[in-house]
Amino acid sequence: MIARMWRGWVSTERVGEYVTYIEQTGLTAYRRTPGNRGAQMWTRDLGDGRSEVTTLSWWESLDVVRGFAGDDIEQAVFYPEDDAFLIDRETTVTHHEVVAT
Repeated sequence: MIARMWRGWVSTERVGEYVTYIEQTGLTAYRRTPGNRGAQMWTRDLGDGRSEVTTLSWWESLDVVRGFAGDDIEQAVFYPEDDAFLIDRETTVTHHEVVAT
């Protein structure tokens, strides 16, 4: 199994809106992709007006990730309204082999 992780930063006052938006776009797209084994979104208030947002998804294999992300699986997938929410973002994602559960 593969874990795919991405991080971005939003204004803390808008974190709830962003979570709702990503539930409707990114997390829904993850879960609809054959071979996806689940997805979560985590938030963390940094105490300076920003909140860190992390998405974590689980996949059967890197080939399955390509079904969601395309051939360049290291590039993050963004959605139309991300620019309105994100203060900063990673443009790449990390993949980890899950060796124990």
